[in-house]
Parts: sequence; structure tokens; C-alpha cells
Amino acid sequence: MKFREKNSEVSKVVRNAYGKIAKGDLSGCGCGCSCSSDSKEFAELLGYTGNELSVIPDEANLALSCGNPTSIAALKQGEVVLDLGSGAGFDCFLAAARVGNTGRVIGVDMTPEMLEKARSIAECDNINNVEFRLGEIENLPVADNSVDVVISNCVINLSQDKERVFREIYRVLKQGGRIAVSDMALTRELPESVKDCVEAYVGCVAGAVLIEKYRELAEAAGFRDVYLDVKQYPGFSSLSEGSPVEKAIAEALESGMTLGDYVVSVYLKAMKPHEISE
Repeated sequence: MKFREKNSEVSKVVRNAYGKIAKGDLSGCGCGCSCSSDSKEFAELLGYTGNELSVIPDEANLALSCGNPTSIAALKQGEVVLDLGSGAGFDCFLAAARVGNTGRVIGVDMTPEMLEKARSIAECDNINNVEFRLGEIENLPVADNSVDVVISNCVINLSQDKERVFREIYRVLKQGGRIAVSDMALTRELPESVKDCVEAYVGCVAGAVLIEKYRELAEAAGFRDVYLDVKQYPGFSSLSEGSPVEKAIAEALESGMTLGDYVVSVYLKAMKPHEISE
């Protein structure tokens, strides 16, 4: 059986890799590469402004992003925001500043080490309108119809059951609620050897789906007004030479092709209808 078909094995490998990142034993996006020698500089390349980064504790920036979902979320004071795969709280802390003391932010992550780090940062910086819950994005520990906005940053690609993830997002959103996601997506199918590469999966590449599949996933879950925006991902230019994911992918790709020819950053916005037909 191929690695990517072993659901429990995939989750275990991903959890272990991101646990190491939280503890500082591994850098970058879980694949043995360093996405940037300067995490703040890398975040700016992805679209975070200096003002936005000024309200996010430096310790929360682990250079794990592939975009800035808050830039398309249009967050408002008093809203309840849910972040899928919240890691050390990077986007949660930015969202917390946007929704203010009358709002609330919930981060969900399956990695205990990440939750410990995020909670420690929140406590040290006296950020009181955030909470972090242990859970999987396929089974969110969040009540039905309780959230105004769901955000996620380079995480859904890691799920083996993306259909269920979108159904869960739909379930927890209030009517009229919205989703704002940045993630990795494919412009063309990856070679089979890359799809089954452990390092490429943990590195947010092998689990990615085709761009239009993202639209299909959202619409199948019941979302409306689905909007997609595709951008080149700047992190590939800084893959560390000789990293496991670079070696594995370089050996598998067609001659003359690069990872950027296959994988891009995609932004998705959509809304849960105000009126839901039975």
C-alpha cells in the first residue's frame, strides 16, 4: 500500500514533523527545507504588511504560510473566527487584533507541541480573546452554526479527507458565514513518485489538489459565491539545496520542469447561504 493511502500513517508523520518544528528541531514547512532565513521577510513576500506583522508575536511566525488568508477575510470587530491548523497562532493573533475584545478567535491544531507554544505566547503577550483547542480539521471540536469566519493557511492540503474538511467548515459556520483560505494547489497532476513521497507530503506538496478541485470541494459542501485567486508561491525559490523534498521532487519531475510548474498558492473565498433549503 502506498504511503498516501495509509491515513493513520500520514497523520502520524505530519503530526511528528510539525511537533519538531514547534520545538525548534526542524525548520521551514516540515520537509527539511528552510523557506526563508528570515521568517518576517518571508511573511512579507506572502503579502503580510509591516503593520500586520507588528501585532503578531515574533515567536508565532514559524514560516509555515503559503499566503495571507486574513487579507481576504474582511474581519470585523466582534466576530468569531476559527483557524484550521492554527500552529503557533500566527494568523490567530492577527485575527484577534482585527476582531477586538468583543470578538473571539479559536485555533484548532492536532499537534500538542504547537498548541503548547501558541498558548504560551498568548499568555505571555496577554492576548485574551484567543483560545487553542486540540483536534483534527476533519472532526472540528466546535459547535454547529457558531462561527462567523473560518480561515486556514497551508493546512487543508495535508488532509486525507478534504471533502470532510469542507463539510465540517460548513457545519460550524453560521448562516451567512464565510471562509477565507490560502493553500497549495496544482496546475497539473504530480508524478506518482512525488505523490507518494513522504517529504513532499509533509512539505505541503504531495497532498495538494488541482486548482479547480478546490472550487468543486467548496461547492459540493454547499458553499456559494466561490472565488479563487491563483498566485505564484515564492517559497520554492528558497528551498534549501539538497533538502529531502528538493531531492525527491527533482528526481521525479520531467526534464526541465520545476516545482513551480506544478504547484501554486491559491486563495479561496466562499459563503454559507443565509437561507438554507432543506
